[in-house]
Amino acid sequence: MSPTLLISKELPQLTYHSSRDRFDNTWQEPLSTLLGLGRAAGADLIEFFIERVNYISSLAEEDAITSISPRLSTGAGIRIFKGKADCYVSTNDVSFTGLKIALEKGLSILGLTLPSPNSYIPEINLEMLRDYATAKEKETWLSQCSSMEEMGEILLKANYNLAQKASHAQSRRAMYFRDWQEILIATSDGTFARDIRLTQSVSYSLFCADGTYRSSIGKRFGDTSDPHFLRQWNYETAAESVAESAGKMLYADFVESGNYPVIMANEFGGVIFHEACGHLLETTQIEHKTTPFMDKKGEKIAHENLTAWDEGRSDKAFGTLDMDDEGMPTQRTLLIENGILKNFLADRTGSMRTGHPRTGSGRRQSYAYAAASRMRNTYIAPGNYSLDDLFASIDKGIYCKQMGGGSVGATGEFNFSVSEAYLIEKGQITKPLKGATLIGTAKDIMTEISMCSQDLGLAPGFCGSVSGSIYVTVGQPHLKVDKITVGGR
Repeated sequence: MSPTLLISKELPQLTYHSSRDRFDNTWQEPLSTLLGLGRAAGADLIEFFIERVNYISSLAEEDAITSISPRLSTGAGIRIFKGKADCYVSTNDVSFTGLKIALEKGLSILGLTLPSPNSYIPEINLEMLRDYATAKEKETWLSQCSSMEEMGEILLKANYNLAQKASHAQSRRAMYFRDWQEILIATSDGTFARDIRLTQSVSYSLFCADGTYRSSIGKRFGDTSDPHFLRQWNYETAAESVAESAGKMLYADFVESGNYPVIMANEFGGVIFHEACGHLLETTQIEHKTTPFMDKKGEKIAHENLTAWDEGRSDKAFGTLDMDDEGMPTQRTLLIENGILKNFLADRTGSMRTGHPRTGSGRRQSYAYAAASRMRNTYIAPGNYSLDDLFASIDKGIYCKQMGGGSVGATGEFNFSVSEAYLIEKGQITKPLKGATLIGTAKDIMTEISMCSQDLGLAPGFCGSVSGSIYVTVGQPHLKVDKITVGGR
């Protein structure tokens, strides 16, 4: 136990007995001591992010389980700020000694040295542990999840069901993962918070072939906070949908390239807004001066019928959090309202360097990464039009029912493949099309989205950026893009 007034030379004699089974109040005193040591060395702010992970994934190919991949990890990341400079050090030794060594290395990177042996270490008054895990009864989640045996049984049943519904199937895959994470955050500004997160996903992937004809369709489902998610997955309905789409695309005609009005489906159709615009509203982009919107707050950047949100509160959505990875409670952030840019997404560092207020958007893949401004659940809000209104407004165009992969440049140039598309003629869907690629820039497409229907849908996804790969939600209602370049034949 440390004395009320701690002197630097007494640090080597300190012993702490923090719980290794869970992050709790026993961590308060050692972390407070280390934070005080960093402040005594001259740092302006120090942050500890400590993490435990229990992860497992399983893959069924055809009628066999071909892969089971478990992963257990524990570690800590320490971020140190001095002025507008910062550094980040990570370690998998979360003992008091291990954390102290990592802290000293970080301080040295910024040219800071430990106080002299007779210096007092200031006491950091951490808040009472803000424990979302206990308050929201998350402690039993891991034990309630599907066992390894149950995972295999469900995936094999799902793949068998897909075989019954699909024609000309050449490859069938059903995949599942469960990611359980416990985190503890302590910073020298007094933040002291704990949470448990449970993220799960299951997906189908189907490849069909008949002679020279080919089609490939996938579908992903995701959830946070429900340990019974896999047991409740309706794989029969999912298999029917995937098989139907693959069958229609198998013999589809190739699309002719040109400029078209398009209707983009809800749910995963929102990936284009996420990639082409959402990233450009993160303060990380402002720091690097790579966003065309950096000086546009309060100005019109999109069609007047477009409103967009980023938030961490939607029930069970893939990007939902009780707090971000810097300990800030989650919230709703209005990005665009009736075409006017309202806010950017800011983490602690982004706020310090750009002046935009923090939005609970500091996120990271794991303790190996420093947090950065990242999206959570990002979507275009529902509008005032019906789906019939959208189709009736198009004489000849393309319905993009399901998006595939794509790429986005640093300043918003994008191209995205469409895995399931249909020709629209005189307001009606007439035939399936394949080979379509949507090409454009964020600045242009935002002004071309003129109609949004009322059927907002969300879909799970993964987002990679400077702080690693994180879980996010994309989404939108059905919407009309007045004109966009479509690559094809």
